[in-house]
Amino acid sequence: MTRAMVFVLDSLGIGGAPDADRFGDAGANTLGHIAERMKLHAPRLQSLGLGRAAAASTGCDPLGPCEVVGRWGLASEISNGKDTITGHWELAGVPVPFDWHYFPNAVPAFPAELTDELIRRCRLPGLLGLKHASGTAVIEELGEEHLRTGKPIIYTSVDSVIQFAAHEERFGLSRLYEVCAEARRMTYDMRVGRIVARPFLGEGRATFRRTANRKDFALAPPAPTLLDVLTEAGREIVSVGKIGDIFAHSGTGREIKVSGHGPLMEASLAAFASLADGGLVMTNFVDFDTNFGHRRDVEGYGRAIEEFDAMLGGAIAALRPGDLLLLTADHGNDPTWRGTDHTREQVPILCFGPGMAPGFLGYRKGFVDTGQTLAAHLGVGPLGAGAAFPLA
Repeated sequence: MTRAMVFVLDSLGIGGAPDADRFGDAGANTLGHIAERMKLHAPRLQSLGLGRAAAASTGCDPLGPCEVVGRWGLASEISNGKDTITGHWELAGVPVPFDWHYFPNAVPAFPAELTDELIRRCRLPGLLGLKHASGTAVIEELGEEHLRTGKPIIYTSVDSVIQFAAHEERFGLSRLYEVCAEARRMTYDMRVGRIVARPFLGEGRATFRRTANRKDFALAPPAPTLLDVLTEAGREIVSVGKIGDIFAHSGTGREIKVSGHGPLMEASLAAFASLADGGLVMTNFVDFDTNFGHRRDVEGYGRAIEEFDAMLGGAIAALRPGDLLLLTADHGNDPTWRGTDHTREQVPILCFGPGMAPGFLGYRKGFVDTGQTLAAHLGVGPLGAGAAFPLA
């Protein structure tokens, strides 16, 4: 029996998906546009085939030629979305079979019957924001008014999401979670993908900062995911970072909540060191998306790629014969693109294990092939969707 370690490099797209124009993203290219602005030094990702996957997507290798030691390919999404939940569910073998509810880019963005009832149920003095906004910008804009009035900030984006920002100490973290939980109960039938608690600290615009106590209240997947199938088979699962929240804690095993790419990698490697045969460690490296993609910080994103690449050596060294390391992404977030939201892009699939022969995995129509491949590698399933790609 074997083990697997899956790293989701949140938002590291490699060029517009075939239907990118339908999402207004024709021409988006997260990795490629970063490499146009700065010379990237990512030799480990390069050797696993990231540049070749990008070249298969766009015709241009942004990392340059090198000897490739892993198996590499690329995939486009079949679900109708470009958000975190849709991407992760599909990676775990469950395409989203319905359309999410999205809020209009208007003020107010939310229907009055929803916000009025939430105020009543949660005994709130009111709500601030009520619009599409960047999370950091809306806290800078409305944080001081929140402190004066006690009204939490509510906002959304092009994703199917409602986010609530409130001061972790003055409003209270547990109180913020209670508001989000009530909003979750009220929006199940609307098919809003996520309700997100965004606590922050600080006493004024110059010192406000979001904390690591973010919490996502997600809809549960509509069918058993790879994680559910592994759990049913009695396998050990360790979910690192936001994985537990993304899958609504269904089949997510032992959850480790840390933030920052360094702590995420450390927690992943520590869990993998003692992981039982047949087990899975799954980690979302969210900083690419949250700290740099949404903030349109090209150089910051590039440095984050290089820093992750330097840490990747520890993951490669941790593999035993039969183990699998799989790297992929859930969507794009081109930091050179207009707006501040995700981009509909193809994603890389990079696989490596001791003794694995290098080669091209092909173009996969659907992230679901990744879940099916992991199921086959770990000896469970088959899952309900997808076709496994060859690892030998």
